[in-house]
Parts: sequence; C-alpha cells; structure tokens
Amino acid sequence: MKKMKKFKKLATSFVVLSVVLTSCDGNDDFLPTDPGTDPANFELNGTLESDRILDPSESYTLTGSYIVKSGTTLTIPAGTQIISEVASNNYIAIEKGAEIDIQGTASLPVVMKSTAGNQGDWGGLVILGDAITTEGVNATAEVGGFIYGGMNAADSSGNIDYLIIKNAGAQINADSQYNGLTLYAVGSATSINNLALLDGADDGVEFFGGSASITNLYAENNQDDSVDWTEGWNGTITNTYVVHNNAGFSTAIEADGDNNNPTITNFTAVSTAGGTALQFKKMSGVTMVNVFLSGYDITVDMKDEGPIENIIVDGTPMTNPSNDVFNGTPVDISSWAWIN
Repeated sequence: MKKMKKFKKLATSFVVLSVVLTSCDGNDDFLPTDPGTDPANFELNGTLESDRILDPSESYTLTGSYIVKSGTTLTIPAGTQIISEVASNNYIAIEKGAEIDIQGTASLPVVMKSTAGNQGDWGGLVILGDAITTEGVNATAEVGGFIYGGMNAADSSGNIDYLIIKNAGAQINADSQYNGLTLYAVGSATSINNLALLDGADDGVEFFGGSASITNLYAENNQDDSVDWTEGWNGTITNTYVVHNNAGFSTAIEADGDNNNPTITNFTAVSTAGGTALQFKKMSGVTMVNVFLSGYDITVDMKDEGPIENIIVDGTPMTNPSNDVFNGTPVDISSWAWIN
C-alpha cells in the first residue's frame, strides 16, 4: 500500500507540472486576468484601475461606459468580441496616461459592435493623450468631460492592430455624436494599424489635435465623415479605402481649424451615392499623395473659402477646386479581406 500511495503522488505531481508547463508555453501575454466563469466577469462598465487582460474565448458585453484610468493598461487579445448594449452612454474610454493594447490578427481580429447592429447604437472607442492640440494643455473633451492634451508629441496611448468597430455614433447631446474611433491629442508613439470602421452614425475616425498616425484604414457607410480632423492634427494616414453606398453622408474627409499639414498617402474613396469627397474649413490643409476619387458630385468643397493652396496634391499646391488631380492608382481593396 505504501508503494501505491507513492506512485499516486508521483502521478499527480506529473499532471500538475504538465499543466504549469503548458500554460507557460510562450503565451503569457494572453493569460486572461478574469477569474472563473461568472457572467458578471464578462460585463464591461465602470472604471478599470489595475491592468487587465481580457479572455478571447469569451464574448464581453458593454453595459455602460468603461473607463481605463491613468496608469492602467487594458489588453484585448486576438479574437475577442465586445458587444455593446444599445445606449447612448456606452463607450470605452482610455484616459490620458492610460494605454490600450489591441492584439488582433488578420485571422482573428478584435471586434467591437452593438447587440442590434444599427448605426448609432453605442459610443465607440475614445482615446485621450498627452500630445499637442490647439486647445492647449488639459483641455476638456465633449465626451465625459475627460482631460486631454499636453506637450508630449511622442506620447503613447498603446497599440491597435486588426480592429473592427461597427454601429457607433450614438448621440451625446443635441449638437454632438460619438465617432467610431475618437483620438484626443493622441501622440505619435501610439501604433494604429489595420482598422475598419463600419456603419457608424457619425465619423469613422476623428482626430482632435495630436500626432497619431494610422496605416491600413477601411471606412464603409459612415453617415458623417469617414475621416475628420481638427485642433491642429499633424499625423499621417497611409493606405485608406472609403466606401459610400448610402445617401446623405457628409464627406470622405473633413478638415477643420488650423493647418498643421497632415499627410494622406494612398487614399481611395468610392461613392455610389454622389455626395462630397473632400471638405476643408477655415485654414485647414493637407498634403496628399496618390489619391483616387470616384462617383462624387463634388470633389473639393472649400467651406469657408480658405486658401486652396494649403491643399498639396502629389507635390503641387492646388489652384482650383475643380481640378481633376485625384486620378491616382486605386488602393487594392483586397488588403482588407480580413474584415469579411
């Protein structure tokens, strides 16, 4: 009997050791911090004050505003789904000094959408940084009264890779709506690649100052502007495909405020519903390289009769908004086959 007991102890130790070794096999970054299977652990609302890694095997329900506090990181592994209940105050906010790490892949993107699947069901993702904005240091955002803006152009708010945001654009008040992705003074060290913004009731992405850049952006049927910037944003967007199939949208690009000359490279926008492609307000401008526009009634709208020379296309300042200079090589839409 003593020998049998000893054998059982050795077998048990071997099983425990095998489990430990398996759990540590190169996937430490993806070990979720959610304990147990209590459904309450998979509801997102309130504030996050310590680092958290979501569980990609679970579907999370956004039941209110979920605010990642300064000094905290929210990690969202590949394949995670976050589904918001329909409510105007449901959104995810990353405070100034906090970070988000979205680790999607082409085969397993991270998805944020609503339960009902309608435009304007929820508030999307809001990120606030410490970079420069014409609103100054510690400006107050229209979303949640959050504080944003500083003097660190190279500030980092984390990483986004292979993210799909759908059905955002809920109403904030009579004059304002949320966007799919809202970037308040987000700095250049923030990495944003492979982003899809679909079926929003307001903008796809809006920059409020800062110097953040995006590579590989797809925007489809957002009711307001697909890309919008103000407050002196001066980052870059590289490889963009915009689709408009629904009438009544605003623009593919709207620029407003001071001209800090951001750069748009390889930009394709296609409309089957007419409309306006590019709109520039006040003193805004841009440097654009390889732009292809198709199907729009108006190519360039200088809303406030600002200096059209602030729009530089393929190295040449524009002189006439009717010039047909947007006939570059279309971006290959198959780059976004991962959206499906």
